[in-house]
Amino acid sequence: MSDEKFPPVNVLNVIRGFHKSKLPHHITPFRFEMRNGDTHQIKQIRQVHRERVGKSYHYHFVVLTKEDRYFHLIFDSGPLIWRMVQEVDEELLFS
Repeated sequence: MSDEKFPPVNVLNVIRGFHKSKLPHHITPFRFEMRNGDTHQIKQIRQVHRERVGKSYHYHFVVLTKEDRYFHLIFDSGPLIWRMVQEVDEELLFS
């Protein structure tokens, strides 16, 4: 993945070691920071899915922030890096 097309982001997340109802996903993001310093608190994970890419997995998350903005984030399990795909318009997701 290209750093220009899909820039890396810093994400505060929990990786679940055992099943617990408060952590329904194996990887749960809580907050992320973009290169420009903008920080977004995640209010809700709206969609999640995993896809195999080579020998690793990409975990796709569409998240709703406390500012009521939607973002598509990917966790790449190969190099262990989070990337921003795009900010998503709510009408495109749930219309």
